[in-house]
Amino acid sequence: MGRWRPPAPRKSPYITPDGHARLQQELKALWQRRRHVTEKLAEAAAEGDRSENAEYIYRKKELREIDRRIRYLQKRLPDLKVVHDLPGDRDRVFFGAWVELEDAAGETVTYRIVGPDEFDPARNWISIDSPVARALLKKAIDDEVTVETPEGRRSLEILDVWYRPGERDGDPGTA
Repeated sequence: MGRWRPPAPRKSPYITPDGHARLQQELKALWQRRRHVTEKLAEAAAEGDRSENAEYIYRKKELREIDRRIRYLQKRLPDLKVVHDLPGDRDRVFFGAWVELEDAAGETVTYRIVGPDEFDPARNWISIDSPVARALLKKAIDDEVTVETPEGRRSLEILDVWYRPGERDGDPGTA
């Protein structure tokens, strides 16, 4: 049995301006960290026998991980399309929207639809490539959508859609 795996499906190239800035900052910070790790690696290599030198082995692994992430960001950043403009119809769900949903049990949840490089489950930011986001796209307030999730089929109703922090009534303006 070989180690070949089929390639992962291509991610959507869309990203918010804030997400793009964060990725650029991450790349810059990685280059600075790489410089520091390279210095420490050289010091560890100068100590002699590398096969039993834990510091040397650790720094090589750390450098490999940094280089992998740098390569990914250098390939991904030029392909990204930063979405600055808001959609013409702000009552419908498109990229960058915050969407308040209610499930069949009456519980509400708010998601923000962002690019695959900036999704954050802790903040309820979901990727535009996720099943929930794909089901919500182009839907309007009061529309009902059905989504297949790993937990089973969910029925959700769209209660509200907005595109900027503070745009919604009673919204404290936090992103």
